[in-house]
Amino acid sequence: MGAMNRRSFLQTVTGVLSSGALAPSVRAQGTPRARELEADLVVVGGGLGGCAATLAACRAGLRVVLTEETDWLGGQVTAQAVPPDEHPWIESFGCTRAYREYRDEVRAFYRLRYPLTPEARAQLHFNPGNGWVSRICHEPRVSLAVLEQRLAPFTSTGQLQILREHAVRAAATDHDRVRAVTVRDGREGGERVLQAPYFIDATELGELLPLTGTEHVVGAESRAETGEPHALPSPQPDNQQAFTCCFAIDHLAGEDHTIPKPAEYDFWRSYVPQMVPAWPGPLLSWSTTHPVTLQPREIAFDPTEQVTTANLWSYRRIIDAAQYAPGTYRSGISLINWPQNDYWLGPLVGVSEAERARHVARAKQLSLALLYWMQTEAPRPDGGTGWPGLRLRPDMVGTTDGLAKFPYIRESRRIRAELTVVEQHVSTEARRQATGQTVETVTAEPYPDSVGVGAYRIDLHPSTGGRNYVDLSSLPFRIPLGALLPRRVENLLPGGKNLGTTHITNGCYRLHPVEWNIGEAAGALVAFCLARKEPPRRVRHQPGLLADFQASLRRQGFELEWPRVRPL
Repeated sequence: MGAMNRRSFLQTVTGVLSSGALAPSVRAQGTPRARELEADLVVVGGGLGGCAATLAACRAGLRVVLTEETDWLGGQVTAQAVPPDEHPWIESFGCTRAYREYRDEVRAFYRLRYPLTPEARAQLHFNPGNGWVSRICHEPRVSLAVLEQRLAPFTSTGQLQILREHAVRAAATDHDRVRAVTVRDGREGGERVLQAPYFIDATELGELLPLTGTEHVVGAESRAETGEPHALPSPQPDNQQAFTCCFAIDHLAGEDHTIPKPAEYDFWRSYVPQMVPAWPGPLLSWSTTHPVTLQPREIAFDPTEQVTTANLWSYRRIIDAAQYAPGTYRSGISLINWPQNDYWLGPLVGVSEAERARHVARAKQLSLALLYWMQTEAPRPDGGTGWPGLRLRPDMVGTTDGLAKFPYIRESRRIRAELTVVEQHVSTEARRQATGQTVETVTAEPYPDSVGVGAYRIDLHPSTGGRNYVDLSSLPFRIPLGALLPRRVENLLPGGKNLGTTHITNGCYRLHPVEWNIGEAAGALVAFCLARKEPPRRVRHQPGLLADFQASLRRQGFELEWPRVRPL
């Protein structure tokens, strides 16, 4: 686009936005007019997928604008306060080189900056919190520091511009192409119009999809549409996985850090989930549903760490005090992301902004109610009740209320893609039945257009439609390029959980290393397409181009297929 045409286009876009035709609300009097930025790529959303996409594009020399709704980059591992959920082989294979480097740098940060014991320092696979959900349970701020350092060389040269606290508000399209997006500065007000040949939607909820008219799916599809054994009989757009407002706590025995009684405590104290199959009793208890068998199960909790087996205290513990020099920490520190503070009383997608805000506010009340219950009423192994020494740690999550900056999102809008991953492609039982192979020999669908790999059980938390857990054995899988390509729109790519999966298969494609791989592949694809002057769809459908693209991914450290491993 020539300079004059580009200027005319931006003037047109700015005029339309100022008129309110594309913006969701009228610009207030006195608000500065929208400013324009141009780049080779605009990445909307600064979570793991967005950061990975940005790194891949910057490595290739592209000029990038990255936006993020909060003031922290990193998404799940930082603003949402969720340590990495990963597969058992992550230390040796099953992720991209860049993701492994990120993990290595997290460990290096602790070794360089923290007073570790000699024994902890000597561990090859040091786990800062010794949490048993992950091999690298660590503080959100450490991931934030690592990600900022990885991006720093590109920001200092001006190749990358990061717009923190900017939320997407509108988009301008021309037939099957996105021409510009508008983001609003949440701190200072005002808007920016961002223009580029390519856009990546790496937002947590797929916010660009409706704004750009990109065909997408919300919630649960029907069995008639997908053929999936565990799909629901009819489509339920409002049926979406629970989200969680996480928080961090430590425990100071003999002290009283009880928070004020939350406004909704009485509601949550008596709330009994209405689930199918049934929940065993009140949500605020140590009795929950086993995610696989759906039978009642008791979970132990003891912040004094006298209980060592399946103790919720150590489940997502991010600091194990025993691994640091004596006196460094008075207690271990745990992130609380449990069944007891999953929120499923309403969805975040397909509702008004006011309704979404109401659900987030209630989810925060649930998390505070859980903490208050643990401090005052929760049964202890010694027969007593409550641990008043549990202390909320707002410093760990960077907020004043002690709750994570952003809810932990498990399910996004999802593009209607050229190829949709369905249960029959990854479920151990479905694949075994379809192929006639044994559990020992069966593999996931061997997509020839693979752009990466991942592994996780099909893990769906209870949903807003009242369905209990769906937790199924799955096979280590590939990430198909076709799942990154919208059926119609040419220059918008998904950068995370909004790729072409179903409500069911989202349950294994939504975790940290897979989100990173999706975003990194999308960023690499944009760079490849700009260099070859070819559109993404042609890369997939022309064997020579696909082979060249996959070869370039391998050179960048992508793994495109799995060695023989057992199902999860």
